[in-house]
Amino acid sequence: MGGAIDRADLEGDPHPALDALRRAEPVSWIPAIDGWLITDRDLVIAAMRDPATFTVDDPRFSTGLVVGPSMLSLEGSRQRRHRRPFVPPFRPAAVQAAQGDEIRGHARRLVEGLRPAGRAELRTELAGPLGRRIERTVRPSTAGSSGPRPLLGAIADSADLTHDELCSNVAVLMFGAVETSEAMTANALFHLLSHPDQLAALRRDRSLLGNAIDESLRLEPAAAVVDRYATADVRFGRPGAEQSIRRGDLVRLSLTAANHDPSTYVDPHRFDIRRPNAAGHLAFVQGPHACIGIHMAKLETAAGLQAVLDLLPGITADDPALARPTGLIFRKPDRLDATWPAGAVAATSCPDG
Repeated sequence: MGGAIDRADLEGDPHPALDALRRAEPVSWIPAIDGWLITDRDLVIAAMRDPATFTVDDPRFSTGLVVGPSMLSLEGSRQRRHRRPFVPPFRPAAVQAAQGDEIRGHARRLVEGLRPAGRAELRTELAGPLGRRIERTVRPSTAGSSGPRPLLGAIADSADLTHDELCSNVAVLMFGAVETSEAMTANALFHLLSHPDQLAALRRDRSLLGNAIDESLRLEPAAAVVDRYATADVRFGRPGAEQSIRRGDLVRLSLTAANHDPSTYVDPHRFDIRRPNAAGHLAFVQGPHACIGIHMAKLETAAGLQAVLDLLPGITADDPALARPTGLIFRKPDRLDATWPAGAVAATSCPDG
């Protein structure tokens, strides 16, 4: 069955193909990607939690090729050594204390700058700049500089990492934060603007903001797949329907398919900001490679959405159908054009959303 799937099936609207694979062949060899694609939620989770069988520590792993060994491309004790120094500054309380006010203020200034024009392309003019502010946060501070140290400044002094190892991990954080944060915010704006009833519900009840972000991540994770490589020949799949994966094979775990598995989510393709189990999505991965920046990413997206809700009453997407996210691995709208009444009165601010 996988032989009938081409890249176009996965880059545009992947759900018909992913649904068909999940039902009939949840572990499927896809020649178009020269690897296996896993689409069943339970199997995706099992593979994530089994780095001894499905590893990132392979010379073909793309991130390792670009930036060298890091917490994202190592396993076991080596991975823990790289990851450990970066955990404390990314805990929820630390992120809020060090970055919360600045991120919310930055988001508000961006939207205030857009507001008078009555229109904007929100991916490049809001989501992109909001995501890129992370560069100042993860760049180690310059020796002798004055003023507050960036969030990760102390790591350069205290971590048991070489200079090259520190730089590799910072590069991973910078790329991951910029790319996925932009996509998270753009996708969340797309989902809300293309579902006016859900946007109106969120305006009425801002306490739904966190769940709305999780529901957007469930529907459209910024990274559609994560790559692993088989460390040995293994039979893997549903009982009685296992596939023979060979040592060295590329194994792609479809986060998108797992997040739409009807065994977990009722009416899985519907956007519902009140969905009770939206936070159970796999957009940030599970296991030893769970995303370290989850709390900062959510804070940035929440700040962007809150600023839009506060300052742009009456906002609508020009053509939601044209703004649908696309991409084989990283998915976001090419454009997200929106308009609003330029003279509209801003809503009462709720900066903590």
